[in-house]
Amino acid sequence: MREMVDPDFAAFVDARQSRWLRTAYLVYGDLERAEAALLHAFTQLSTCWDRVDDPDVFVQRLLYQPVLRPWNRSKPFQGEEDQVKLALAQMTPAQRTVFVLLHLEELTEFEVADLLGMSQTAVHTHGLGAFGRFREALGAGDWRDAR
Repeated sequence: MREMVDPDFAAFVDARQSRWLRTAYLVYGDLERAEAALLHAFTQLSTCWDRVDDPDVFVQRLLYQPVLRPWNRSKPFQGEEDQVKLALAQMTPAQRTVFVLLHLEELTEFEVADLLGMSQTAVHTHGLGAFGRFREALGAGDWRDAR
């Protein structure tokens, strides 16, 4: 007998998958890795859907924390010519993840710290470094040199 998918779970996935895939792509720098990570996160959520208090946080932790692990590194955005993606490629994985979550997902530093298992100070530091690298890569220069 075939099991039915919980309609609430299906609605949850439908409502969030395109946004999170876009964000994961910018964090991972590789569409295949982003798709695999998102599929893994949704699969894990499906096994404990009824027991999870906040499914958004559950999925986001599974989606973004692996990027920070040293053995999970690869050169992002291979073969890209888009200046924004090239700017993201110049950041460390932690900087890129924090930058995308702060500026694309519009999370607070405290929310990012909770998701990534970092202190708020570490998120702030990575965010400042990422913003500086992003501006320099796009030719805006260092903001501290403003006269």
